[in-house]
Amino acid sequence: MHISTVSVNLLVIVLSLLSRTTEAQHPTYLYHVCPNTSTFSLNSAYQVNRDSLLSSLSSNGSRGDGFYNTTSGRSPAMVYGLFLCRGDFSTSVCQQCVATAATDISRLCPVETTAVVWYDECLLRYSNQNIFSVLAVSPTVYMYNTQNITDQDYFNELLAASVLVAMNSMSIQSENEPPGAKKFAANDTQISRNQTLYILQQCTPDLSGTDCRGCLQFARRNLPTGRRGGRLLSPSCNIRYETYPFYYQTPVAAPPPRTPAEENQSESNRTRVLVATLSATFALLVISLSGFIIWRRRNNRENSQGGQFLDMVEGRIPNEYSRETFSGENGERSQEFPSIQLDILLAATNYFSRENRLGEGGFGPVYKGILPDGKVIAVKRLSRTSGQGIVEFQNEVMLIARLQHRNLVRLLGCCLEKNEKLLVYEFMPNKSLDVFLFDSNFAVQLDWQKRFNIIKGIARGIMYLHEDSRLRIIHRDLKASNVLLDHEMNPKISDFGMARIFEDKNEANTNRVVGTYGYMAPEYAMQGLFSIKSDVFSFGVLLLEIISGKKNNTFHLSENGESLLIFVWKLWSKGDGMELIDQLLVPSCVASEVLKCIHIALLCVQEDPADRPTMSSVIYMLASDGTITLPNPTEPAFSVGRVVSEPISNDGACSVNEVTISNFSPR
Repeated sequence: MHISTVSVNLLVIVLSLLSRTTEAQHPTYLYHVCPNTSTFSLNSAYQVNRDSLLSSLSSNGSRGDGFYNTTSGRSPAMVYGLFLCRGDFSTSVCQQCVATAATDISRLCPVETTAVVWYDECLLRYSNQNIFSVLAVSPTVYMYNTQNITDQDYFNELLAASVLVAMNSMSIQSENEPPGAKKFAANDTQISRNQTLYILQQCTPDLSGTDCRGCLQFARRNLPTGRRGGRLLSPSCNIRYETYPFYYQTPVAAPPPRTPAEENQSESNRTRVLVATLSATFALLVISLSGFIIWRRRNNRENSQGGQFLDMVEGRIPNEYSRETFSGENGERSQEFPSIQLDILLAATNYFSRENRLGEGGFGPVYKGILPDGKVIAVKRLSRTSGQGIVEFQNEVMLIARLQHRNLVRLLGCCLEKNEKLLVYEFMPNKSLDVFLFDSNFAVQLDWQKRFNIIKGIARGIMYLHEDSRLRIIHRDLKASNVLLDHEMNPKISDFGMARIFEDKNEANTNRVVGTYGYMAPEYAMQGLFSIKSDVFSFGVLLLEIISGKKNNTFHLSENGESLLIFVWKLWSKGDGMELIDQLLVPSCVASEVLKCIHIALLCVQEDPADRPTMSSVIYMLASDGTITLPNPTEPAFSVGRVVSEPISNDGACSVNEVTISNFSPR
């Protein structure tokens, strides 16, 4: 009897906690796109209308149909907007997601006239063009689980058939429902005796049946296949499949009234039903108690592993690299790598409040924090839904904690408590380089001298990684968003989760290509071969972006499909290299320095790695006064114009292990 009472109390507590967790669950961010090809001025009529529109969308998030579109303002500053919630979520979940999206999109896309943001629970978009009842499949975002299916041919055939069944089901429903009704379908198909395939697809209700079907056909053709899970997101429709149940089953229709004979039969079965119910309840209590015990053991084991990991870090990092302390400890503690208590970081970040949130990466969100002594920090928090795990966490700590250079961001400490994985860095008040380069309102703050100093600082940081540190390190994900700027606009390279220690050989091979397409060297993107010359290629792309103020990945939107590299090569071949320069730099630029930087960048992006210079040679060329003759570049390597985010892996059977590719042009 005592055990039963304990079990009941435990079950009540567990269910209460689960209920609270579900109610307070924050929407799961997936991706956003806001091309900077068209922007509006701060405090303009368009911004006023955009903000009014977002407020209107947010206030209508509780609509029962999960869809709403509206406009704000008048032409030429009119803004069109809509939201769509996933068809299996409740009204309260929809309302919370839309409210979050309306807040986030104005932060993620502060001055762009067109934007879309996707969450697991909803999407929200706005534009300066009419988007109502208009089929839109671009931009397209692909996500997939990195775990492959064994029998891919059989699985892909089954997937195609199942998607078609769901599509036909949606078409039949649409024909029998009034205009504007949900265009949503979910079904499951048995793969084998022990495995089921779950599929969900949805269109915005304002589409016609023909456009919805066309959108889903596009999604079906381009859906990542051969994986344990995948999805395709577009502004007008989406498809997702998994080998585990990820959606809520649709309610079953109420049964018809029973006949008197059936009622009598039901009465005679009540005793048996009661016995079965009591047995099931007791089994549930036993399972809950067992689950709680297993959870406690696992939690203790994870905390123990965290302690062992910190001991390992402290044992490997030289004392002179770990002098930072956070709570006024004496000299005994200051000789160890700082393990910062969770309660200190919770207080510093106001319990990871939205107001303290600085941004979002593949690892998870980053928060600003203020320690009791007034020191400002940045805290990276491994997202519970992130595919990255302890491997990338350890990798970043083990690598960056050993590195000390003025152009590398400083890791101040870490925390592994209560299933939290936190990295603490020095705070960079000016955020990342991409914020300044690709936003005209901020780009004016970067004259040529500042950009030239940033170029040289990045080069020095990479050279240190390649040649001057105790370890030869390949960063593998060098890009503008991974270059942070301090209060004096000095660059500091960050994000070493994908970095690798390079052994004494010319190149290495990996089966897991990670990084960002557009910055990747061709031999790495296509064959998995990486070396110090892979980082040199990425530096060359970054150098051209700094000069032009344009993103390589989105450049082809406005340049007839040409990548930034091909466009630069054509200008250079004609002797028109200065046409590349960001027009904001014209008053301050030094033509000889600009042309020299373009020349160096073209050398860095040569197709053959052997033709690319080392970073020490790059620094020598940057410092030269024009007395040396630089080698002539040849046509640069082909550049993939797509963005890859969250290039991560996770062995969890039920966690979506997603690599995101955003394709900005039709395939």
